Amino acid sequence: MEQRPPRVPKLAWLEEEEDETSATLLDLLLEKGVSRPEQVPAMVRYIHQWLMANDSAEHRLNRTLLHLAEAQPNDAVMTLLRVAPSCDRAAMAMWKTIMSSPRTAKLAQRILLDVPGSWPKHSTCTSDGDKTGVFALAVSFGQFALRTLKSLLCREQYKDVVMAMERRCGWDTLLCADTQHYAVGLLAREMCNILVPFCSRIAFHLLQPLSREAPHWDLPFLAFLVEVLKCLDSSECGDSVVEVSSRYLQSECRERRRLALRALLELIDDPSMAEKMWSLTESLMDLLWDSDAEIAGMTLITLSFIFLHKYMLMSTPIALQLAEALVPLFDHDNSQVQLLSITLFRDTMGFLEKEEKPLERPVHQSLLPLFFHCHDENRRVAEASQETLLCVAEFLKRRDLARLVKKEKLWIFTNRLVRMAGKPQAQPGEAP
Repeated sequence: MEQRPPRVPKLAWLEEEEDETSATLLDLLLEKGVSRPEQVPAMVRYIHQWLMANDSAEHRLNRTLLHLAEAQPNDAVMTLLRVAPSCDRAAMAMWKTIMSSPRTAKLAQRILLDVPGSWPKHSTCTSDGDKTGVFALAVSFGQFALRTLKSLLCREQYKDVVMAMERRCGWDTLLCADTQHYAVGLLAREMCNILVPFCSRIAFHLLQPLSREAPHWDLPFLAFLVEVLKCLDSSECGDSVVEVSSRYLQSECRERRRLALRALLELIDDPSMAEKMWSLTESLMDLLWDSDAEIAGMTLITLSFIFLHKYMLMSTPIALQLAEALVPLFDHDNSQVQLLSITLFRDTMGFLEKEEKPLERPVHQSLLPLFFHCHDENRRVAEASQETLLCVAEFLKRRDLARLVKKEKLWIFTNRLVRMAGKPQAQPGEAP
């Protein structure tokens, strides 16, 4: 029986020939296409379609794509964002190609960073007139951004960052809209350990849109900014950080208020920042009523910093308002809030010691809670309460009470407090 020769896989042969033809055709078009920017988006779309139709030989068009990305980076990047928002297989191959060259990678990264700040107010139009929105595609951390970011970090030999995020389930957190800002903060923290100059440039870039207005993606922006502020010089960014914080301290969103306070806390190692923060005093005092212990605590630290370095700027009405707001915090559930509020109250009394009459009300209100906290289980709270109680006794010109506090005879102090509480208050116009 006559044996037939083995069948040649015709389809594979045709595909290979078609690959060569497509690559050659695009190379020919490239010579004229780059000089005509309006044709670049069409060529990028064609490359994407060709890669979707062919499972192999992706490298054949790498050179063409790199030429397009280098000559017209905005058109190449924006078109790819629009044509493949979900980052399919072909788009992933194209992003890898673009990021494989240091030059095109740098151009692409710069454009991707510009998109959040410019959209939608400024045009992201490509040379062919396409104005399709790309904000959500470029910055929402869906599968596209996640895969691209991990690939980029690995290409730059930063696998440790990828693994650290993996260990803390950071990548999964990044995919959830409600937790994106936590994951962005974690990513920024890991990147700061090895990429200080790069993170610093991103931070300065983010300060621009956050200073002007609240962009659509402001919460992750803030989270990233807060983590990298420790790498920045406060003399260069302090004004912008205070301006950004001023807006978000008044936000209805608690997480935005919390991040604004964290940003301010990154500046308190620089005494010169106290004067810049002075304008925030009233907004900060409003936050003392926040039920969140962390927000109340950070607010007290910031106010203490401002008061310590710029107390001479504080007017008497504001100081009195602060003193009255602090007394209820003595009984806060959080011991750190208790300690901070008691300490700041003592400092405020020192500033208002010449304003006896206006300060009498908050001073009298402080007597009982301070006395009880002298026996607090937290040693630091107990010591701060005793020191402040001594200041109160001296302010009231009660040497007898001051001596009892000094000698720690607080059981006798109790009887004096009871008699003070039972003594009728002088009516207006009457002698005390």
